[in-house]
Amino acid sequence: MIAQLNSISLYVICGSIVAFVAAVCIVFMVRAYKAGIAIGMDPAKLKRTLTSSVTFSVLPSIGILLGVIALSGSLGTPWPWLRLSVIGALHYETQVAQAAAEQVGLHTLSAAEMTPQAFATIALLMSVCIMWGMILSFFFNKGYLKKLGGQKKEKTDSKPGFGDMAMTAMFIGLVSTYIGSYIGGFVSGEGLFTFKGDLTPVIVALVSGLFMSGFIYLAEKKNMVWLESFSIAGSMLAGMIAAILL
Repeated sequence: MIAQLNSISLYVICGSIVAFVAAVCIVFMVRAYKAGIAIGMDPAKLKRTLTSSVTFSVLPSIGILLGVIALSGSLGTPWPWLRLSVIGALHYETQVAQAAAEQVGLHTLSAAEMTPQAFATIALLMSVCIMWGMILSFFFNKGYLKKLGGQKKEKTDSKPGFGDMAMTAMFIGLVSTYIGSYIGGFVSGEGLFTFKGDLTPVIVALVSGLFMSGFIYLAEKKNMVWLESFSIAGSMLAGMIAAILL
């Protein structure tokens, strides 16, 4: 099955879509540069902006590469490459792929158990679940931005709005769910101190969280703002190294 998932046809299909998206990005970049020149912006500043953008995109993209590598063992290389190059996110792709795999009867998300029907279901679910952000933005984003702009004008203090608090609460809930599942997989229900699972996910989560806290501290307290671009990739690498060592 892994040979089919890494077939030439899949590489051609996924590679064509990635190439199209890359071409669109280049077109918009060139048009933005020309528009900046047209309104009188300094060409030297525009070139510095381009250089810094490329520089600060390299290390964060390592997280994307890690995601492709992590999923390629079970879904092949072309499909994770497409998903994480265009619109996907690592935490979303892995979560949905695992949930879909469980629903089609696979014990684990692995190439050894993968079937064509299971892959089709997983790929379809990964695509359908994430497209609603684009669809809803197309219909409602303009009105939302107008409302958001009006709220900013009326706002007189620095307190976060409902949207910020809702996103924070949702993220905390998501992280708590993951941590709870790790702890639940380690602790059995037979007794308070009876353990049957693997503690590695819990330790990896703690290590990643500690590194992320360190990045945030340095960025906010030590004015090392440039570290924000590397915090996710750095925390992921730290967690993976911890898993390997354990």
